[in-house]
Order: sequence, then structure tokens, then C-alpha cells
Amino acid sequence: MKSWNRKDIPLQAGRLALITGATGGLGYETALALAAAGADVVLTGRNPVKGEVALDRIRAAHPAAQICYMDLDLSSLAKVGAFVGRFTAEHRALDLLINNAGVMTPPTRNETDDGFELQFGTNYLGHFALTAQLLPLLRAGDAPRVVNLSSGAHKLMADIHFDDLQWQNRYRPWRAYAQSKLAIILFAFELQRRSDAAGWGLMSNAAHPGYARTDLQTSGPRLGRGRPHPLGWLTRLMTPFMSQTAAEGALPTLFAATSPEARPKGYYGPKGVFELTGRVGDATVGNEARDKAVAARLWAESEVLTGVKFP
Repeated sequence: MKSWNRKDIPLQAGRLALITGATGGLGYETALALAAAGADVVLTGRNPVKGEVALDRIRAAHPAAQICYMDLDLSSLAKVGAFVGRFTAEHRALDLLINNAGVMTPPTRNETDDGFELQFGTNYLGHFALTAQLLPLLRAGDAPRVVNLSSGAHKLMADIHFDDLQWQNRYRPWRAYAQSKLAIILFAFELQRRSDAAGWGLMSNAAHPGYARTDLQTSGPRLGRGRPHPLGWLTRLMTPFMSQTAAEGALPTLFAATSPEARPKGYYGPKGVFELTGRVGDATVGNEARDKAVAARLWAESEVLTGVKFP
């Protein structure tokens, strides 16, 4: 695969894209690039002020951009459902869903509104429920794609702890994060299998940004409050030498979302050392992420937990 960049994004005029967590970092850079390519883009987030700032910045760069902001809190199933209600009232089809939003390694265990461990609930279950409820619009879309944001962490210390999915017995921040990112890539692959079997017409794939400089890394995983993570100093020390910009980190997502070369069940990321930086290419998929039995069991558990079922 040649060195791929934003100039290689095909014209996206007439396509509607929805991006979760798009008011900053990777989501913002993804929205900026898609708007530049002519897509109609819906940015979502939990902070309307940040949403307006993001819209102003994109419009300043691309005055003709067709963009809007909508509130979406993935840590609440009720709010996900309310968002879907608003979205479906305004749109009859969706061409591109990018499940980007995430929480990274809060040092103490936190819960969503529904009692799920925060990372598993936000990074995975919220997106599972969102995708299920948007499936009718995706099926009505033009060559619809779903891109799930995973992480290289899905290969490290990662397992789906079916005996304690919510980390109630012993919370370990990095392992809980890794589980959530393993879950989202398992979901991406299983969604493609089920789409193929049921004729939904989706392309489902996944991407990871490598080590991209976003608020999650540069400010330390602290949920915007309290003390920073005890290893935050190490993260800040490593950042200048082993990282890339958020714009560069968004390229694997953009490739998965737009490139004619992207494949169903593909997984894309940087091709440099340890897949932290570098040109876009095929990323390494962990053994657990290839396990069809685990993926099917997780899907069934997720339908029970969320109360949301795919047809």
C-alpha cells in the first residue's frame, strides 16, 4: 500500500457521515477531513460549547462545509436512544458511521448511568447500542460503512472477562481499557459476518491511531478532574519521541472510511515501529480478536446488557 494521506480521500459529496466524539482529537480531525472532501458531517459530543468551537474551526477552514453538531452521551443508554430518535427524525439514511469516542484508563473505577464499568460501557456498549439502532438508516445508505476505533492495546493483557465484564472484583485500568478495545474490534468483525449472512449490505472494519497526541495522552487519563494518573509523567516524557499528531492518527480511520482499497473486516493503523507512527497500512490483529466463538458470545451478552437487539 502506497503512502496514503488526506489528498487520497475520494470525493464524498452526497454522503452523510456521523462521528462520535468529534469535538476534539481524532474525531475532530476525521470530521475536518471528511468535510473538506464534501461529505455532510454530523459531529457528536457531550459538550455543546466544544461542539460550537469545532464547527467554527471547520467552517473557517472550509466555508462551504455542510456540518452540524448533536449532543450524544454514550455512557447512557437512555441518551443514546434519545439521540437516535432525534437523528432518525432528521435523516432517512446514513452512509458512514465512525464509532470514535472513548475513555482511557481512569485510575479508579467509574460507572456509566446504567452501572457498567465506564470504559466498557462507553467505548463498547454505547457504540453497540448506537449501531444497532442506526442499522435501518445504514441499510438505506449508499455503500454504507461502519468504522470502529480500536487500539493496539487490544493485543496486550487483553481478554473478554465474561465472569466479570464490569471489573467489579478487581479494577485494573489498563486491562479494562484493553478489554473495551478488544470488544470493539470483535464487534467490527462480527458485524461484518452478520451483515454478510443477513444481507444488510454493510462494510464493517476497524482502525487504530497508533500513539496520537490527543487530550487522552497529553493531559493524562483523569476524566478531566482529580489527580492525574501516576504514570502520566512517563506518558508526557515519551510523547515527543514516539507519537504523531492527531491529524496523522486519524488517517487509518479515514482510510477505513473512504478508501476503495479498504476491505470488509479490515484493520488499519500506522506501519512504523510497534505501530505507533508511520504510513497507513494493515494493522496486526490479536489472536483473541479473531475468535469467532468469543465474538458471538460477546454479541449475545451485549444484547442482554443493552436491551438492544439487531434484527
